Amino acid sequence: MSTIRLTMAQALLRFLDQQYVSVDGQETKFVRGVMGIFGHGNVTGLGEALERSAGDLTYIQGKNEQGMVHAAAAYAKQQNRRQIYACTTSIGPGALNMVTAAATATVNRIPVLLLPGDNFASRQPDPVLQQLEVVGDYTVSATDPFKSVSKYWDRIVRPEQLMSAAIQAMRVLTDPAETGAVTLALPQDVQAEAYDYPEAFFDKKVHYLDRRPPAREAVNRAVACMAGKQRPLIIAGGGVLYADATKELMAFAAAFGIPVAETQAGKSSLPWNHPLNVGAIGVTGALAANVLAKQADLIIGVGTRYSDFTTASKSAFANPKVQFININVSGFDSSKLSGIGITADAKEALSALKDALTAQRYVSGYENGYIGSLKAEWDGEVDRLYNAECEEGFAQTRALGVINQTIDPSAVIVCAAGSLPGDLHRLWRSSEPKTYHMEYGFSCMGYEVSGAFGAALAEPNREVYAVVGDGSYLMLHSEMVTSLQEGRKFTVLLFDNHGFQCIHNLQRGHGSDGFGNEFRYREAATGKLTGGYMPIDFAEHARSLGAKAYKANTPEELKEALLKAKEETVTTLIEIPVVPGTNTQGYESWWQVGVPEVSESEKVVAAHEEMKKNIQAARPI
Repeated sequence: MSTIRLTMAQALLRFLDQQYVSVDGQETKFVRGVMGIFGHGNVTGLGEALERSAGDLTYIQGKNEQGMVHAAAAYAKQQNRRQIYACTTSIGPGALNMVTAAATATVNRIPVLLLPGDNFASRQPDPVLQQLEVVGDYTVSATDPFKSVSKYWDRIVRPEQLMSAAIQAMRVLTDPAETGAVTLALPQDVQAEAYDYPEAFFDKKVHYLDRRPPAREAVNRAVACMAGKQRPLIIAGGGVLYADATKELMAFAAAFGIPVAETQAGKSSLPWNHPLNVGAIGVTGALAANVLAKQADLIIGVGTRYSDFTTASKSAFANPKVQFININVSGFDSSKLSGIGITADAKEALSALKDALTAQRYVSGYENGYIGSLKAEWDGEVDRLYNAECEEGFAQTRALGVINQTIDPSAVIVCAAGSLPGDLHRLWRSSEPKTYHMEYGFSCMGYEVSGAFGAALAEPNREVYAVVGDGSYLMLHSEMVTSLQEGRKFTVLLFDNHGFQCIHNLQRGHGSDGFGNEFRYREAATGKLTGGYMPIDFAEHARSLGAKAYKANTPEELKEALLKAKEETVTTLIEIPVVPGTNTQGYESWWQVGVPEVSESEKVVAAHEEMKKNIQAARPI
């Protein structure tokens, strides 16, 4: 067998450059490139290999380790998980900065390949700069925390170990049911060690993502369950979009007159104005969807993992006879809520179930016009909120209405945390698939700006908007600089409400008077953070980075700024001061949080009693 002598780092890059995926006969290069920040733990190994690489891997210089992994995850999400960026860092703090983003990717089932540097495998110079020394277990390093947030983890302590580790990494990264963060820890000395690798290791490799068909018996069980069900409701999750099953979903719903509610990840599966799209479901859901969920005698979950926000902490489904049919490529998810599982590709499963139900002449039992009346009522509520006036200033829902009505229907919005995900889930009107990019599996603050950069990399022909609160923006905005460096423009829509108002609202909704969540000065007289709001000029901050920036205090100014931002050629920020507390909430939903049983506040004790009542009414499993 012919061999080629390469360092482990050189071999890794050559291997990654030859990985492809094939879906429905369309072949795509899987690894687009590498995002990185260099330090002593990777610069002379993987860094040097990247500098001299003759392959087709693009290198992007990150500005924050967590931010660049968020960008890589957003890129993969927008590409329907069919193309990724790898991410490399040095050892110690550089590696650990990726852990939060690794967890975010894993929770959301998004493939990212992480290549952190690690301690010397030889141990000869130990302890090196930034090395942990755990006295009870000297094998532990800063890359060990990745084990709990990765779908696959390995440490390459000999250069020949790369071959088996890389093959297993690709297996997980390309598996739609098991994908997430994959970590290959790379000791800094091993990165530079050479080995005679078989040339066959670098042959082009195509990973075929064959659609998994449903078992006939599973379809038959689902058909039997649906017999006699009068009020079914479909919950469309992110799996609908990843499987390119939007047309099949539309055809299935129309064939049997079944309304469709959408999760955060599944939003944009159907156009907002489709007669059977009843909007968002759950804690951040629309009134129409949540009313139908309470009445439903059957829930058909398609590509959803049934998070507590989707199920309203298992209180959304109040019909004592309700049953569940779960279509999911992951057996872990298709088994939830004691449902009838169809472990299969969403496109294949919907088509097979549609054929079987058609043969049985199934049709839902909704009264003529009932779904339409609920939808019309909710559409009217959205119109009201989009035009809400507020004496104190600009209402958040009004600002979202201006944005939704001004930007192109094909534009992509990116969001993750705070009160904005709730308002967007309820109110945003998506007309096209893949235009609503929400990270709500982890709801990771700081994802928005980095995610928008990743989405802009994936969608160079679409306008991309990061919809972000001031709290999230202050946590992580560094990849704005990377977007300027790479010439990949997006627009930051920064809602300034003076702090972490989403959690401030949550506090007050459970008996608290509100504590520690607004950006206020400390008062000298009381020693508490109850002084005036801190004035922060976000527009000027963006300009200092090299971005364009505008401020919009009124609906008219916001519309004008949006039109100007569209004409800009570099990343742009629009600062939008909004009145705290002008977000949406309620609409027949509940979310379980731990409320103290004992408190000096009567309001807190009353909130605890209300929580107990809701827990008793929720499903136990």
